[in-house]
Amino acid sequence: MKELIGTGVALITPFKSDFSVDVDGLKNVVNFNIENGINYLVVLGTTAENATLSKEEKQVVIDTVITANNGRLPLVLGIGGNNTQEVIEEMKTRDLSAFTAILSVSPYYNKPTQEGIYQHFAAIAKAAPLPVILYNVPGRTASNMLPETVIRLANDFEKIVAIKEAAGDIVQAMKLIAGCPKDFLIISGDDMITLPMVLAGGAGVISVIGEGFPKEFSQMVKLGLEKKVDEAYKIHHKIAPAIDYIFAEGNPAGIKAVFKKLGVCGDTVRLPLVGVSEGLQSKIDAFVEKF
Repeated sequence: MKELIGTGVALITPFKSDFSVDVDGLKNVVNFNIENGINYLVVLGTTAENATLSKEEKQVVIDTVITANNGRLPLVLGIGGNNTQEVIEEMKTRDLSAFTAILSVSPYYNKPTQEGIYQHFAAIAKAAPLPVILYNVPGRTASNMLPETVIRLANDFEKIVAIKEAAGDIVQAMKLIAGCPKDFLIISGDDMITLPMVLAGGAGVISVIGEGFPKEFSQMVKLGLEKKVDEAYKIHHKIAPAIDYIFAEGNPAGIKAVFKKLGVCGDTVRLPLVGVSEGLQSKIDAFVEKF
């Protein structure tokens, strides 16, 4: 899956001040990222606030991104959940002709055992019409998909081609890089340790900060993949404060504050999320101006 090497971004869903989907804002975000060197786009990931989108709104988001992208970059679609059968139904009923792969999060809230996680993804892999990227994000799911489980899935199912690894644990990431088949991609889901993961043998990132600073962040990943360590770390250290800022009061409130400052789209989020505090907004504004 060469299309998934490099920098992908987890697209936000911009909202108007009345909380409706801002179609023009979403087009701006897509174009801003394509024009600044991003390698692929992820639609309806966690960052898209898809937990608060209706079925109809999800379709609006998908259609808008497909139209704005106009075949320029590979697209990945988030289809995941904690009801295995429902995930399979959605994969089967949705038109996936515009997409390269599916990103599917490990089941949240139910807290399955490792065997339960394995069986969940085994069922998905057997039914999936497209390659599947596993998504491990213990901070949101309340369970960690251990390297042994991932390695087992990677070896047992050709359809499972990659993992977005967002445990924030470089040791766990290195176990995956060492233990998974050569062509299985270990993609960082944690912006702060993206560069160390890439230098250890990772395939790149699905990023949040990358959509706010696409030119610089994708350049950092490219340099990392080329093993140009010093140049890559120069960019990492320049961007690192912004990574702290955008996650300080939750995602995607932080990255939407960046887009507001850049004039790409508004910063409205839907409840139960709220926008960033005035103090954080001023820090983000100052960083963007200086950057």
